[in-house]
Amino acid sequence: MIHQFILAAPKPGMTTQEFQDYWVNVHAVKFASKIPQIRKYLIDSRIPFDGDLGTPALPHQGIAEIWLANGEEQLASLQTDEFLQGARLDEPTWAAFWQTLVVDTTAHEIVPGPEDGPAGRVKLTVLLKRAPGLDLAEYRSRTLGEYAQVVAGAPGLRRALHAHTVDGAYVFGEAGFDSVEQFWFDDEAALTAALASPWFAELKAAQQGLVDPKYVFSLASTETWIIGPTPR
Repeated sequence: MIHQFILAAPKPGMTTQEFQDYWVNVHAVKFASKIPQIRKYLIDSRIPFDGDLGTPALPHQGIAEIWLANGEEQLASLQTDEFLQGARLDEPTWAAFWQTLVVDTTAHEIVPGPEDGPAGRVKLTVLLKRAPGLDLAEYRSRTLGEYAQVVAGAPGLRRALHAHTVDGAYVFGEAGFDSVEQFWFDDEAALTAALASPWFAELKAAQQGLVDPKYVFSLASTETWIIGPTPR
């Protein structure tokens, strides 16, 4: 199954709150969720968080997470009236489409946990690029090996995912990012505590020679399920 991440930013003149409210309550419900090939659909609304990684900070104020069965269904979804005459036409209403970032991945659960967590749960989504000169196959293997073991040791961690960018993103050159990782915590305080703990220093050490530190970006968010977590 394809696990797609679509990072979006507000159009000029729209506040973050207006952007997030429109996305969750209008665009997602009236347009995007109507695309029949979408099996699951989740919106991550960014929260103000001092621990976000990356310089400059990501301009995006949310992420659409979309699950599709395979590449054929993904292509078919882009040819539907629901996309062409619905979701696509509505995008300029609320999003700065020139800043939209899309990463198609194959996801691997590192720390199992419920997809639909309690109210107030916070998630950190991190975009990663492998270290210069590192073979892609080795990067993928290591992120699911010794690196994943370090990830699993995070204090307060309720679930963790590591999603590798699909092979098709490398057909015409390098992909912008090689993977997306996600960490779930009970609340913002638990996330802050984890990033301030010795574990985070251990994680940064594990990234040496594996991840390019210039291309590590994150955003913290809360979740709203539009379709799911049970696939339709």
